[in-house]
Amino acid sequence: MQLTLPRRPDRDALLVAAAGLLGGVLLHALGLRSRPALPLPPWLALVALAVMAGAELLRRSAPLAGLALATGALVLDICAGSLIANVGMFTDLVYAAVLYGPQAAYRFIPRATEVLTVLGTLLAVALVRKPEALLVGIGLGLVTIAPAWTGVGVRVHRDAARSARLAAERTALLAELDRREAVGAERSRMARELHDMVAGHLSAIAIHSTAALSIGEPETSREALAVIRENSVQGLAEMRRLITLLRTGEEGPAATPTLAGLDALLAQARRAVPDEGRFRFVLHDERGPGRLPAPVELAAYRIVQESLTNAVKHAAPGEVTVRLARTPDGPLTVRVTSPLDDRPAPRAPGAGAGIVGMRERVALLGGRLETGPQGDGKTFWEVRAELPVEGEEM
Repeated sequence: MQLTLPRRPDRDALLVAAAGLLGGVLLHALGLRSRPALPLPPWLALVALAVMAGAELLRRSAPLAGLALATGALVLDICAGSLIANVGMFTDLVYAAVLYGPQAAYRFIPRATEVLTVLGTLLAVALVRKPEALLVGIGLGLVTIAPAWTGVGVRVHRDAARSARLAAERTALLAELDRREAVGAERSRMARELHDMVAGHLSAIAIHSTAALSIGEPETSREALAVIRENSVQGLAEMRRLITLLRTGEEGPAATPTLAGLDALLAQARRAVPDEGRFRFVLHDERGPGRLPAPVELAAYRIVQESLTNAVKHAAPGEVTVRLARTPDGPLTVRVTSPLDDRPAPRAPGAGAGIVGMRERVALLGGRLETGPQGDGKTFWEVRAELPVEGEEM
């Protein structure tokens, strides 16, 4: 078993011990001490004073050990002629034991001082049988009960202050974590918006610029350049709306697309493919009348937008179908299918973040997303999202 030594006394303990020792020596030199309880040499009061001063050095590092030494020194002091300096240092050690001692001492010492005071008073009354014996109880109460309960009061306030400080630190930490989470969520939202708004336009630009460079026909090149210009202008407009949103924090109607704009979205996809005659983009809207909540409409719109962008880049010539459906009080189902192509590379490069963004949007609404090849022989690619509709419809 390893012996743990008390830490070095702090400055307050050194000051209290030095003041008590010097004051006690001065009082002893002046003869200012009480009558001894037993016929003992007066110099024993100085021994008690030295022990009491040594116990003061333990008031913070080992308060219970200091109180035990002080109790023995006080008994010797009373028997040899008490010095007021010893009594004063003893009261400080009772206070320190309650304030700095373990939880058990904090609860036990005040009760023990009360019992000691009552027993001491009864013993004095039984031995002296005079009213003056009650002064013994008053003295014991001042020396033991008063410092003990003072320590209790200070400790309660200290612990309350510590708890309040810890609660404040915990609140600040949680606030910082919330702030970081909010910043991360906002960054993710802006990344999704930026990708969904611009990726389609850039894909069309890449596809048609490739066609314009590879085909030497002036009419085809002119049509490709027209598509490139149209998508450039639309992409810049989308970027301006996003920048305005970032700067002002105000999201206007133009920055929040709805499912009412799906026809324009399909028309844009038709113009994005070089050979429009080989592709057909069809919309089947079976939602019924009424608008859905804005978050649901935005998520559905962005899912269709990203699915069409992927179809422009990857799909084989054929029919690309967008189907919206909803049963009464059920979720909104978004289903986009496109023919699979066996070409070795897409028509335009991509970052691979589109499906990730769709999954994040669906997860935020508590929905479900499925993507992958479907049909007999895996002949078409399907994106299927179920978006719960909560609250009143707009």
